[in-house]
Amino acid sequence: MLIRRLKTLLQPLSDPHLRLIATESTQNQLSNPSNCLNPITPINQPTLLKVCTILYQQQNSPDSRLHSSLSSYNPSFNPEFFLQVCNTFPYSWRPIYRFFLYTQKVPHFTHNSVTFNKMLDVAGKSKNIDLFWETCQEMGKLGLVNDKTFRIALKTLALARELKKCVGFFHLMNVFGVGYKLETLNTVVESLCKDKLVEEAKFVTFKLKECVEPNGVTYKWLIWGFCDLGNLIEASKIWNLMVDEGFEPDAEVVETMMEALFKTNKYDEAMKVFQMMRVKRMHDLGLSSYRLVIKWMCKRGKIEQANGMFEEMCQRGIQADNLTLASIIYGLLARGRIREAYRIVEGIENPDISIYHGLIKGLLRLRKASEATQVFREMITRGCEPIMHTYIMLLQGHLGKKGRKGHDPLVNFDSIFVGGLIKAGKTVEATKYVERTMKRGMEVPRFDYNKFLHYYSNEEGVMMFEEVGKKLREVGLFDLADILERYGQKMATRDRRRERAVDP
Repeated sequence: MLIRRLKTLLQPLSDPHLRLIATESTQNQLSNPSNCLNPITPINQPTLLKVCTILYQQQNSPDSRLHSSLSSYNPSFNPEFFLQVCNTFPYSWRPIYRFFLYTQKVPHFTHNSVTFNKMLDVAGKSKNIDLFWETCQEMGKLGLVNDKTFRIALKTLALARELKKCVGFFHLMNVFGVGYKLETLNTVVESLCKDKLVEEAKFVTFKLKECVEPNGVTYKWLIWGFCDLGNLIEASKIWNLMVDEGFEPDAEVVETMMEALFKTNKYDEAMKVFQMMRVKRMHDLGLSSYRLVIKWMCKRGKIEQANGMFEEMCQRGIQADNLTLASIIYGLLARGRIREAYRIVEGIENPDISIYHGLIKGLLRLRKASEATQVFREMITRGCEPIMHTYIMLLQGHLGKKGRKGHDPLVNFDSIFVGGLIKAGKTVEATKYVERTMKRGMEVPRFDYNKFLHYYSNEEGVMMFEEVGKKLREVGLFDLADILERYGQKMATRDRRRERAVDP
């Protein structure tokens, strides 16, 4: 049973391309003489399986027994091999730590910053804080600490809400000669904000202010993080602090704040920020700023204002891209100006999927599902492959967001979806869905098209879509049949998605 389990874990590593990806592109780092003295050698998968089996079975055994079992495999041990073992036990610190202690006694094996960082990551994920700190101190003594170490350490401590230790880590590394660096702080703040640990990033930034003075980049990532969480109050406080300290928000920060205001239905406040930029810093406004404003103007039906922004952009010599034109097309269609929208589409030399999505979304808003399906066929003919979002938009247009527009079982997905759930062995979910839909006095929630397409994204789904397509054609639903059959042909399996061939 154990061997089968480990084989499953190690199976993806049999492909050399996947192996290099799994070890986070360590080949370039390890092949650098300044980082490592051990050259990369191909990993013997049977040996890796045997070693991992020994480590798992004997993780609580005495050192003498474990070392005796591992000694016959010494020639195979190198940093790459150690990384593969870590990938096999990403959340188990004991097998990794026992192997780490053993490899320190192997004469030809030398650990480097990459292997230490990997073990630090495993210790952090397994929440062994004692081992985590021990590893941090050893890395500091050996001078192997780098920016990756800081990112791993601060993320681990921030997730554990050890805020004082987050600051303490910087002080600890300073003791070992890794001085306070603004670049390191910005790297850590960026990493924490991208992991939605913005409060922790803010705490570290302000507590280290006496040692490392934050700059515009630091504040930019804090504003981005709070905007990403939808916390505009904190984002505004950071913005004001940034301005008070003499840093001018760049165009990227302004756009981040504007987009957060748009998303939270504060259209007027977002436009005030944009007008401020137009008055004081017109030279900083570029394509991305105009694209953002035009997109939200079109979403709110303010097509005349959007056209005004578009003309201003063109007068300044800024060339519109397809995303901007797609927003204009959608805005025109939403206001029923179909001819103008098609005129713009005809003038686009190389339309991409954003243009077609703008057309499809606008036509569906006008309840022209058949015409939207014709655009879907046209984009395939022109060599533009649909994505999952394309199919979901079209299915919602034909069947409604609740998955039903009539009592005919071929028109709604109740019977199809429930049958698929039962066939997939998800009887509990199927029962809940049936109970919910039988209570017709209650409002039926939206149909989850993402879940539906996910359940049928396999070879069995290909046959299902073909059968459903035939039945739909029998009752005259040719558009819906084409959409489902196309999904079955091109999107149903991973291999088919990788080898998409555009039909003539």
